[in-house]
Amino acid sequence: MTAWREFEAAEPEFAKRVQALFDAHKHKTIATLRADGSPRISGIETAFADGELTFGSMPNARKGADLLRDPRFAVHSATVDPVEGAEAEWPGEAKISGRAVSSDGGRSFRADVAEVVHTHLNATATLLVVEWWTPAGGLRKVERE
Repeated sequence: MTAWREFEAAEPEFAKRVQALFDAHKHKTIATLRADGSPRISGIETAFADGELTFGSMPNARKGADLLRDPRFAVHSATVDPVEGAEAEWPGEAKISGRAVSSDGGRSFRADVAEVVHTHLNATATLLVVEWWTPAGGLRKVERE
């Protein structure tokens, strides 16, 4: 298990940028897996507290049932468009994937973090920058035209 605090300790600057993107807006999007294996996208709110990334599900909600059956998830920060003429100032978007762990039957979950991603533009807004971290691989980065 990799708690948010462990990722944060390993890559504090990267964790700070990702958390800022998640904290910038209340609503995010989570992907879960339905019983037949097909994806489900749902709105969700997340919180960073006591070194954990947490999120919840209303009683009898499908996303909670999905996570109890198959705990794999991916959650995406809110996305905003770059401002024309100021593309280099676009903060980008962040994604976190892993396994959801519940101790209360599916109303609240904490994340076992498997991957953290920040996608943004370089300083001149000429390249797409993808940075990602995994427990086994650490922090990596690619730039694409």
